Amino acid sequence: MFQPVTSQDFPAKERDTLRFWRETQVFDKLRQKLAGRATWSFLDGPITANNPMGVHHAWGRTYKDVYQRFRAMRGFDQRWQNGFDCQGLWVEVNVEKELGFGSKKDIEAYGLDKFVRLCKSRVLHFASVQTLQSIRLGMNMDWNDPDMLEMLSHKIVETPQEGITLNGPLGPVAGTVEQIVGQLGLPEMGGSYFTFSDENNYQIWSFLKRCHERGWIYKGHDVMPWCTRCATGISQHEIVTEGYIERTDPGLTVRFPLRG
Repeated sequence: MFQPVTSQDFPAKERDTLRFWRETQVFDKLRQKLAGRATWSFLDGPITANNPMGVHHAWGRTYKDVYQRFRAMRGFDQRWQNGFDCQGLWVEVNVEKELGFGSKKDIEAYGLDKFVRLCKSRVLHFASVQTLQSIRLGMNMDWNDPDMLEMLSHKIVETPQEGITLNGPLGPVAGTVEQIVGQLGLPEMGGSYFTFSDENNYQIWSFLKRCHERGWIYKGHDVMPWCTRCATGISQHEIVTEGYIERTDPGLTVRFPLRG
């Protein structure tokens, strides 16, 4: 005979467990215990901070968390750093939609600097949202304070040159709002890494410079899909997964005689 199943308040159980982990500082104690031991290298492949997480994001993050927990149980020290992808066409497209833009010329008229700040603001807002979702998922990471990300999301638009000071793991970090946002993910700031950070951009340019110095970069031609709406090339991933339709334009061929 099976015993009757009583109703369970699963969200309440979830909140109780998260509160217990937070009050007992379980994750902090784990990191202190493993600090200095052999390292298991894991770098989170970032999802784009453009909207709240979907089920497919939670699925992937669950696998990541399982592997990290398993390696922690084996005694390995880890990076414990989440990542956010910040530089993508979809971030720009969503900001354009919010502003009611119809073409890239609207961005130029609006101002590239102001548009970029709006894109960063959107990323910071949804990084806060996704951080809260990931915490509720029970994922062990060195998370940024979601309230701090929301604060930066507003200030990067309203007062980007305002001087502020934030408390990092190595001490206070001071600078303008724009400078602080550019330092997210560095050791002195802690928390997640952001691909729009100054370090990320400078490292990419440094890498391209070395490739150029070694003669590995060349100018050539390639055939690639083109988005008429966004006025940019698009990747195979975007075509396959996002449902782009094919558009046929009339071709024009002109024949000229060769001189000489």
